[in-house]
Amino acid sequence: MQHAVGSPLPPPHQPGQGPATGWSPAAHHPGPHQGPAPMPAPPQAPGGYPVPPPPPPAGHPSAPPPDTTGHVPLPPGGPVAVPNPPQATAPPDPTATTIAVLLIGPAGAGKTSVAKYWADHRRVPTAHISLDDVREWVRSGFADPQAGWNDNSEAQYRLARRTCGFAARNFLANGISCILDDAVFPDRPVVGLGGWKRHVGPGLLPVVLLPGLEIVLERNAERTGNRRLSDEEVARIHGRMAGWYGSGLPIIDNSQMDIPETAKVLDEVLARAIASPPKW
Repeated sequence: MQHAVGSPLPPPHQPGQGPATGWSPAAHHPGPHQGPAPMPAPPQAPGGYPVPPPPPPAGHPSAPPPDTTGHVPLPPGGPVAVPNPPQATAPPDPTATTIAVLLIGPAGAGKTSVAKYWADHRRVPTAHISLDDVREWVRSGFADPQAGWNDNSEAQYRLARRTCGFAARNFLANGISCILDDAVFPDRPVVGLGGWKRHVGPGLLPVVLLPGLEIVLERNAERTGNRRLSDEEVARIHGRMAGWYGSGLPIIDNSQMDIPETAKVLDEVLARAIASPPKW
């Protein structure tokens, strides 16, 4: 649900409205009147306020006021369609294609780091949308899943995912690619792919980033704040993520890759996904 915020700006200053900006020398030099007769003062309503001019006759719209603040019209965001594979025999170049990517993986997989690097080094405008960042827009009343998964944390997760989906639609509609990252579980409908497809569109390209357990434990240990999980929780999440094997989604094991290498492999995976979109 969207809520309008703010209030309309006051109309721009119009000629003939507001305080006078000039003065007549004749008013300070007695003598015969020269020039046109002075304009009568505008009528005033009780309280000293000027009476507004009457509305224009029906069927004769008034001309737009001069010097109004302009705006750039933006195309509305709709569901992201499945990208059309190029007709040429050469493989598609994902670095020059406007696409929406969902990077999936457990805590410590490197999703956010890879997503930021990938977005920074694209040849076309690209945005990075982090679900965790959007969830933490809620300050007072934030339902931290670390304190237990309940109705409030689920509702805030759903709201954040829908917000990310709307943002991705709007970016794509205006020619800006997107990469989203989220710990999507294959065995939990609440945080499943169906919601992402519904909010973004069938053209979203999911890719799983799944390094070994030792790697995610090591990376998780370097985290601070509520982004750091217990070793038991990391192992549990990693085990559930193994359910993506056999799902048909592309999986990247970046255990022995740094961030630039992982981003390069991601481009290779996306080139194949654009040529033959995965069924999900």
